[in-house]
Amino acid sequence: MIETVRNPLPMLPVAPLHTASNRERAGPVARRAFTENSLLAALPRKDRQRLLAGFEPVTLTFGEVLYESGQPIRHVYFPIDCLISLLTTVEGHGALEVGLVGYEGMIGVPLALGIDVSAVDAVVQGSGAGMRMKSASFRRELRQNRPLQRALHGYAHALMVQITQAAACNRFHAVEARLARWLLMTRDRLGTNHFHLTQELLGNMLGVLRVAVTNAAGALQRRKLISYSRGDINILDGNGLEAASCRCYQIVKNVQDHAYGGHAIHEN
Repeated sequence: MIETVRNPLPMLPVAPLHTASNRERAGPVARRAFTENSLLAALPRKDRQRLLAGFEPVTLTFGEVLYESGQPIRHVYFPIDCLISLLTTVEGHGALEVGLVGYEGMIGVPLALGIDVSAVDAVVQGSGAGMRMKSASFRRELRQNRPLQRALHGYAHALMVQITQAAACNRFHAVEARLARWLLMTRDRLGTNHFHLTQELLGNMLGVLRVAVTNAAGALQRRKLISYSRGDINILDGNGLEAASCRCYQIVKNVQDHAYGGHAIHEN
């Protein structure tokens, strides 16, 4: 049975991250190229099949809170075609995104390191399918599955790089470059150049005011790198957008592509 995760946190004032073609359709984000989790797909067949037998399929919907900071981790999640934000909050300020997870990773990395409490909030920003396992079952499987251990250690390193790079990026880089980075990361994890993002969502993810998002998006649009109208975003020139982004995007992508010997994430 699919469990609906109730949301006790004050939610960010954002709208569902639908793809542009299915903007008016309720439910998950539009269908993409991904049909399995890349981290799981990188495992040897025998180990993968044993692990998959212990999972249950889930549909994760926009706004669901999977983890709260300081609370026990009860399940691990392996996204397939959904998008999860890792958020941290500072007293007197709103939530700030420090990590973004899609089909390339998992939610629940602390368990692989022997920690059963989450340090961040994990919130669904793009609806879609995933696989879920109870934490106790996952820990048992992890102890006996060496390929899974190696894959998770590699992914944990990649996620640490993403989080630390995001901290530096948010402090030192211009909003336009940061927006380009975030759009590219979203594209990679959703497998599409078309999606729907409100200015409120972008502002909260980047930690800036809406006017800064408007100015940055307008600059990218004038350079014909994206089209942006009423939240509908279309990446027109992926290579150009990479050039407009700070080096943080490529640094994180290079580490992720080689994290566990899995498939490289989306390319143009």
